[in-house]
Amino acid sequence: MSLFSKLPASPADSEVPAANQPLAERMRPRTLDEFIGQEKLLGPGKPLRMQIESDNIGSMLFWGPPGCGKTTLARLIARLTSSEFVSFSAVLTGIKEIKDVMAAAEYKSRSGYRTIVFVDEVHRFNKAQQDAFLPYVEAGHITFIGATTENPSFEVISPLLSRTKVYVLDPLPTPLIVELLRRALADKERGLANENLNADDDILFRIASFANGDARTAYNILELAARGARPDSQGVLVVTRELLEDILQRKLLRYDKAGEEHYNLISALHKSVRNSAPDAALYWLARMLESGEDPLSLARRMVRMASEDIGLAEPGALAVTLAAKDAFDFLGARTCSAASPQRRHRPHEKHWLRRRLQIRPQFRRKNHRHVLFAGQSRRPRLLQSHWRGIRTAPPPAPRRNSQAQSSHEVKFLG
Repeated sequence: MSLFSKLPASPADSEVPAANQPLAERMRPRTLDEFIGQEKLLGPGKPLRMQIESDNIGSMLFWGPPGCGKTTLARLIARLTSSEFVSFSAVLTGIKEIKDVMAAAEYKSRSGYRTIVFVDEVHRFNKAQQDAFLPYVEAGHITFIGATTENPSFEVISPLLSRTKVYVLDPLPTPLIVELLRRALADKERGLANENLNADDDILFRIASFANGDARTAYNILELAARGARPDSQGVLVVTRELLEDILQRKLLRYDKAGEEHYNLISALHKSVRNSAPDAALYWLARMLESGEDPLSLARRMVRMASEDIGLAEPGALAVTLAAKDAFDFLGARTCSAASPQRRHRPHEKHWLRRRLQIRPQFRRKNHRHVLFAGQSRRPRLLQSHWRGIRTAPPPAPRRNSQAQSSHEVKFLG
């Protein structure tokens, strides 16, 4: 009699997909060869693939965005391993169920049997629930596998994190998602081949682009398109652009106000300003606003960038950002939506983030060009990283009857 007879069966145990299962669930890979993406982890000869194939895995955490294959990879391990595999979700499981599973796993380990415990959405567990795994993971009674969309450094307790190996899964690129959609259209057993559905490559690429690295979203869109498609004169269901536009409505951007993606986009905004890329800076700013970021928080960030990143290259930038923050705070979002991306108009400059310096050496030299920045002798690298692409003018003729000058004279063009 199995000690786990009262526990819910693993979803991987079902060989025949139910008729009411969504397309994303039916199309889950059943072997490692069917798994697409994450070549850095599961490519031929990679350590994780060799552990799975040899059925000798250790405790690990899968960290990645939704739809990148975390749960699918755990179910592949459940299918290929000879160990007892217990799967439950952190959303539906409490401390009582955890203790029951841990006690049963400890008893079986004394008989030489291994138990693999997979916890989906492990970041949903509080510290007390995560602490319940520690003695059993450390003693080797269970092999712990967790999946999370949040940064484990913030959401998983340090003792459990030190006992597991974190594997980072990347979002799926658009061509790989297109390949997954083609599989679904051609699969008669689990896909949509029996529905006589036709979607050209342009439609598939638009779906994959909208999915933004999430294979589950792409499958759901294709399934909705199959339900809403109308047959043509030959009885073939055709997914048209008009139908796809009605289904998509708008692009949902991946973002979390207090999680990893928030700091990724903030970092991208800072680096765009530092690299004098106004188009990129406006893109990341608009993306954060469109995703629901607090505009006042972004305004404070821009004040910091004006003083820290731009500084004396454009003294008026600080006044513009302070005025934008005050205007937004005073008028609100609906009336003052254009205050954040506002900038000073300088027709003679390429854009307001880049300042051109004209350097005048005291003596002419062939093919000699100088770029001078305040404090260059102390911080020479600051010039290279913050002021790329600054153009310098050719040195003019030396002045006559002038007083003693320093070796360089800087002239700001404003």
